[in-house]
Amino acid sequence: MEQALTEDALLGGRIRIRQPRRGYRVNADTLLLASAVEAAPGMRLLEAGCGVGAALIAVAARTENAAFVGLERDANMAAIARENLAMNGMSTIAEIVTGDVFGRDANRDVFDGAFFNPPFDAEGEGRAPSAERRHAHIADEPVERWIAALADRLTGGAALTLIHRAHKLPEILRALEGRLGGVEIFPIRPRAEAPAKRVLARARKGSRAPLRLLKGLDLHDASGARHTPEAEALLRGETTLAWAD
Repeated sequence: MEQALTEDALLGGRIRIRQPRRGYRVNADTLLLASAVEAAPGMRLLEAGCGVGAALIAVAARTENAAFVGLERDANMAAIARENLAMNGMSTIAEIVTGDVFGRDANRDVFDGAFFNPPFDAEGEGRAPSAERRHAHIADEPVERWIAALADRLTGGAALTLIHRAHKLPEILRALEGRLGGVEIFPIRPRAEAPAKRVLARARKGSRAPLRLLKGLDLHDASGARHTPEAEALLRGETTLAWAD
């Protein structure tokens, strides 16, 4: 049976994404990750586990004269991602490879940056997702293996960027130790008075800079608006995440 899809506008309508009606859907995590990725003309960037390609396309939409590769092991999702590239006029600057980061794909190039939004939960952790969402929520491999694999595919000085649950930060820091340096942590809080639920993390190949814990972002406030002005600007692609705060 043909998979039911929706077509949705992102970044204030600047890009459009087809995605499954049921199952994992593009969400705030996707767009926050895209806003955090360092991208500049001449770079070649890799997204691991790119799904339908939304984060990759969001980064490409703000970056001229760069090239992109998305890795996606699910052949159906990879096919939708290719359709999304074509729909947004990006097939000449980006490609989707059906494969993953753990040595089971033919492409072993190195990149000027990499980013990923991995499945957050181990088997038996958290609420059991529906069958349609399982592949996007339950990790077959720990975050350490993602980081190890991607660190080997970065050029000198290149950044690896990821989003994850805040309580996974110790595991992320252990995985980065001895592989990448200049670690920067950007907390994402539901509200100013609440603990962070997500973290964005960035680290560089060959850096010896000390760890930096940044102010972070509040998604909501008491105004009644859907998001804080700062969060709304990031989610609409009007600004990029300020790693320098």
